Amino acid sequence: MRFPSVSRPRSLAGQLFAMQAVLIAVVVAGYALFTYLSDQRQAEDAAVRQVLAVARSIADAPSVRSALHTPDPTAELEPYALQVMRDADVDFVTIMDPQGIRWTHPDPGQIGKPFLGRIGPAQHGRTFTETYTGTLGPSVRAVTPVEENGRIVALVSAGIKVEAISARVQDQVTALLGVAGGTLLLGAFGTYVINARLRRHTHGMNATELSRMHDYHQAALHAVREGLLMLDGQYRVALINDGGRHLLGVGPDEDVVGRSVADLGLPAPLTGALLSSLPRVDEVHLTSARVLVVNTSPVSGGEHRGTVATLRDVTELQSLTGELDSERGFTQALRSQAHEAANRLHTVVSLIELGRAEEAVEFATAELELAQALTDQVVAAVGEPVLAALLLGKTAQANERGVELVLSPDSRLDDGVLPPGLAARDLVTILGNLIDNAVDAAQGSVRARVTVTARYAADTELVLRVADTGPGVEPAHADLVFQRGFSTKPAGPGGRGLGLALVRQTVTRLGGTLTVAADSEPVTESGSGSESGSESGSASEEGGAVFEVRLPLRTAAGNSPARGGDA
Repeated sequence: MRFPSVSRPRSLAGQLFAMQAVLIAVVVAGYALFTYLSDQRQAEDAAVRQVLAVARSIADAPSVRSALHTPDPTAELEPYALQVMRDADVDFVTIMDPQGIRWTHPDPGQIGKPFLGRIGPAQHGRTFTETYTGTLGPSVRAVTPVEENGRIVALVSAGIKVEAISARVQDQVTALLGVAGGTLLLGAFGTYVINARLRRHTHGMNATELSRMHDYHQAALHAVREGLLMLDGQYRVALINDGGRHLLGVGPDEDVVGRSVADLGLPAPLTGALLSSLPRVDEVHLTSARVLVVNTSPVSGGEHRGTVATLRDVTELQSLTGELDSERGFTQALRSQAHEAANRLHTVVSLIELGRAEEAVEFATAELELAQALTDQVVAAVGEPVLAALLLGKTAQANERGVELVLSPDSRLDDGVLPPGLAARDLVTILGNLIDNAVDAAQGSVRARVTVTARYAADTELVLRVADTGPGVEPAHADLVFQRGFSTKPAGPGGRGLGLALVRQTVTRLGGTLTVAADSEPVTESGSGSESGSESGSASEEGGAVFEVRLPLRTAAGNSPARGGDA
């Protein structure tokens, strides 16, 4: 993602490279200057020590002392002085009388002339050093007396020219600059390698672009309604947006970053999907209050670096899908009934054509009375229009599949009694899925029958019971029937095992209880609250399973709603 600009500044990696290169150059230059000045002082000090040692050695030499008593001291001292100059690596050695008249000098023309420089301290018996410009130019020199029997008989001076000292320092500085240049090149190469890696990670963006991208990133995360969850390589939460917190039931002030996804208290199937290293595509998972579509994708990079998960809320979509399935069932039932009505109509017409008018009327009236009796029974027992329509539609669907769906005699549910918190859509989800499950179980049995009960209990609960004549619930499957994806039947085109899981989710959200029983004893219970009523969880009289839901009817104010009947 790039952000256009009139004059795009240097990338962050380029800025860091330039800054580090300048920093290394300044450090190396400073160190070189410091070393040059330090070496200059050290070279001067070393020259002073050297000329002092040479001068004192000559003054103490016996051959020098003996030559001083000869008629021509220069004849013996000049060769000796030149030899010392070569051996001691000094620029001049001058031996003179106590008044400063030279006996030796590198330039023979200067012999017999006065010494240029101070000799006063040496004439008083003190050795000293100085920097002075003589016949050979500026030099660091030492002057020391030659004493015999407490009397000064000669003076000795040894010196090194300043330019020779500078040449020594220059050699050291040249070596230092070579090392400094190599250090600078090595530092620049290392900086280039590091910044090339940084450039790859930042995609060549500068600091302004990175800052702007971060702002857009934060805004986008909080703007989307879908949930986004990012996990690191140890499956710890690295990032979660507002949508993810809302869908997973994580509070806005709850700090979950850095916590393992296994510690978030999510349902086991959802936790397993998030902990899986394999990608998941459009998997449906249920939480306590929502139906989520989950997609996960591992972060590529050769090793497991993390996982990105997206969460989409399809709770309302799932409810609408269930209602649409019911409508499809109604349509198919109506189509089938229309076909049957056409057959009956042909029968009536044929009877009339055969002159059997009375039998034709009796046949038609009997069919109408049967359909009307079913409608009257449902409407009389269940005044709630949505549930009444659901029961009529499910009855037609069950008949199409060869299953008889009946309403128990003790069913009674008047209109206008349900509290506002108990939506008709939730009742459709609960009762519709229970009936579908029971019809599936009863189909193919000797006496395929499903019995539905809808009534009130003690003015405080709504009881919905669905019993079937199927094989019942095996004890080994008692705890599994409410899990998403579990089914004893082959998977269909749309998958199985979601209906009962949706029922449990809805019942739990409404604060009710859900029980399933077989072989005359309740085997499992799901939801909140406790059972009430002696028939709770009892088995079907025909030997199948009984699912019972109990939903509280008390309103938020704590008042029981009025009702029109009781069991």
